[in-house]
Amino acid sequence: MKHFTTESMHEIITILRSELAHVHAHDIFTFVVIDPDCCCSTYAGSIITYNDLSYIYRGYKAWTDLAQLLYCRMLTPLKHSEHTVTIRFQRLDTQDSFHTMHVDDITEKYGVNSPFSKINKNEEPAFVDAYAQALHAVNISKRRHVLNLGINSGDEFELIQQLSPNFFNTHFTGIDYSYSAIANAGKRFQSTNVTMIQHNINHLETLNLGRFDLIISIGTLQSPGVNFKPLLMTLVQQYLTAEGALILGFPNSRWIDGEMIYGAKAPNYNYSEMSLVIKDIYFCKKYLQQHRFRVTVTGKEYLFITATRIVKKS
Repeated sequence: MKHFTTESMHEIITILRSELAHVHAHDIFTFVVIDPDCCCSTYAGSIITYNDLSYIYRGYKAWTDLAQLLYCRMLTPLKHSEHTVTIRFQRLDTQDSFHTMHVDDITEKYGVNSPFSKINKNEEPAFVDAYAQALHAVNISKRRHVLNLGINSGDEFELIQQLSPNFFNTHFTGIDYSYSAIANAGKRFQSTNVTMIQHNINHLETLNLGRFDLIISIGTLQSPGVNFKPLLMTLVQQYLTAEGALILGFPNSRWIDGEMIYGAKAPNYNYSEMSLVIKDIYFCKKYLQQHRFRVTVTGKEYLFITATRIVKKS
């Protein structure tokens, strides 16, 4: 088992990547490092000496970040000696992902029997905190007509129900392309103020939807087959009220073998490449500002554009 003392992080990454070439999915590999709990308020890179042996200090966050970069999950560390611990990484199965799944019925790629249905974004701190901030920014408790495009299992409505004391005084409309997903969401929200519709969001004009004072779409507008820019402009011009707001979520992550892995993946790259997501966010922000919205960009694994109308003062 490898013991790391004063090796640089670059050296460690190089060594572990070499070892990973011989590790199969779900295999566990281990290495020994200085115990991050041996001191506090210490920055990574500080030199710690015990029994005349020097170590480069790194906290557990460094090791969890490294696990993610190497497409591994970090398991519970084990005590190795008084001042060291054994770090345990488990290799992810990179083929276990809805991103790489092929289906005959495209409407069920995100259905209840798909790997996507196992995902609960509301249990991911980086997602739920950023989404909650966006809901507070649009003053969710004062919104009365809410549209969600790509509602799937209804997680976005679930958090609103937890945050808004006026949930049952608000009418919610959720639209999704998957028959099974929208049916499942309907079972979760059976109150009369929630309407679930199975439909292709490229053809909203065939529905008599009216206008909404909040439109939400998370991880949907960038989907293959969605004409992002024209759809955004249509939403603003034809489906939003004069004082309406938007919350748009852009995935900057992938879901692999039970883990949310940071970083957008672009075709023809074997590493995270964010040009496309940045391009779409820039277009969104510029377009909305031109139409007198106040726009913020927040988040991490999911990047959120929150846009609220700038009301003219009389």
